Amino acid sequence: MIEYDKDAIVPPYITEYLRGKTVHDDAFLHSLEKYAEENSVPIAEPETARLLSVLCRAVKPKKILEVGCAIGYSAIVMAKAVGEECEIATLECNEDMVRIARENIKTAGYAEKISVIEADAKDYLSYIDEDEVFDVIFLDGPKAHYIYMLDECVRLLKKGGIIVTDNVLYKGMTADDNHVVRRKITIVKRLRRYVDMLMEHRELETAILPLGDGVTISVKI
Repeated sequence: MIEYDKDAIVPPYITEYLRGKTVHDDAFLHSLEKYAEENSVPIAEPETARLLSVLCRAVKPKKILEVGCAIGYSAIVMAKAVGEECEIATLECNEDMVRIARENIKTAGYAEKISVIEADAKDYLSYIDEDEVFDVIFLDGPKAHYIYMLDECVRLLKKGGIIVTDNVLYKGMTADDNHVVRRKITIVKRLRRYVDMLMEHRELETAILPLGDGVTISVKI
């Protein structure tokens, strides 16, 4: 058993190539990326952020739900990609992150478009009325909780809508026992179960992408 391997999913030369091609000129997003790196705040990998942007431009969603706001980075990425009429609700349970995210979103000019809700998504999702369906749901919260949120996410997703889930390969640990770090065993077991739930779900068709830390894209059929 080896220690945590940051290059377990994609060889480093591939990651370097992808990130060399996945560049942007948004100074504020660059500042958030720098803040996240310096303060060990998990945000979407650059190639995952670009995928979110492309999907949002393709789907043209009117309503987006994000689970796991952190400092607001991916919510801002999606807000930049969608039309003026789109509303984004993003859930975050950490009080400090909620405060920082709201400040960042206001600075970015999206305070009217993005609502940051301080809540534990695992509990909060069940309180959202099923009439309030979403076109896109981005799951990027606590990985061990994905299995508890899937049914509610499917309930809240309109037919033809998509669920994007980040970190499903979890530095290769989901796919290969030899990469599993002992302290991560519970999370890995639950991520494996989550992937199985996606692939077996009668209302979803899912693709698994070895991109970033592993991403799934699921369409409600």
